[in-house]
Amino acid sequence: MNIDGILNLNKPGGRTSFSMVSWLRRITGEKRIGHAGTLDPIATGVLPVCFGQATRVVQFIVGTSKTYLAEIELGTATDTFDREGKIIQRDNPDNITPDLIRQSLASFEGTIEQVPPAYSALKHRGSRAYELARAGMPVIPKPRWVEITSLELIDCQLPTITVKVECSKGTYVRSLAHDLGQYLGCGAHLKNLTRLRCGPFFIEEALAPHQIEDAVQQGTFEELLSPVDSPLLHWKAVVVSESRELAIRNGASLPLGEADVPSGKYCRAYDLQGHFIALLRFIPEKRLWHPEKVFPVQRFPCCQVP
Repeated sequence: MNIDGILNLNKPGGRTSFSMVSWLRRITGEKRIGHAGTLDPIATGVLPVCFGQATRVVQFIVGTSKTYLAEIELGTATDTFDREGKIIQRDNPDNITPDLIRQSLASFEGTIEQVPPAYSALKHRGSRAYELARAGMPVIPKPRWVEITSLELIDCQLPTITVKVECSKGTYVRSLAHDLGQYLGCGAHLKNLTRLRCGPFFIEEALAPHQIEDAVQQGTFEELLSPVDSPLLHWKAVVVSESRELAIRNGASLPLGEADVPSGKYCRAYDLQGHFIALLRFIPEKRLWHPEKVFPVQRFPCCQVP
């Protein structure tokens, strides 16, 4: 039997995101699995993993904002921007005060241009950046615009500080740690990282591997999964008639009545029984809603239509 839904996995340290997906394939028997947002091996915390039909909404989870708790060590910078790299700079951070750190963090809030680490999974001419760097051919990735919603100093026990980061997709907390060290003039690297939130998935509900294994053995694994439409609840929903459902399943674009038209680029469509059937995308020039993603007859639970 196929499995459909989203697992909120609490990834342990020392494991790659890919290895966790491979492990889940092995213990569940489901082949169609993908994670939504890579975590570095040293990082822990929320890793949404999509099964079956839910793999079709991965892009909408990846595109959401994230919250992290970052431990940053001041006084040493590394070539990987984290604790696993080679030290390339040392300085004494004892003159750094909490107030100075808060002022420095404020300068990184908002829309900023950030350069990803040379040791990253970004591709350059078909190869991963970290593969090139390890081969002695490091490539400086192109800078990208990211949004840092907030930076809060949680603790300061020099040389280690703890910062809560709320940010957009594509943000490298490793780069943020490195850049903060350069701004302070003492160097810094990321010591530990925990993802507290990825879109609608929070650390408080994240499940450890042993909990997942227990559920698989007891035959209750699917009870751990969130519905396929759970990452899409920030978009409005419409309920369609049987004739419109058939049109959607045949790929037809539809006009929605003025009273039914939601605002925004996307909306969720449900049948008369409350089953999630499609994600619709608005085409402004035609004033029509096009079925961007159509889902088969439901075998999986859905969130309640608002």
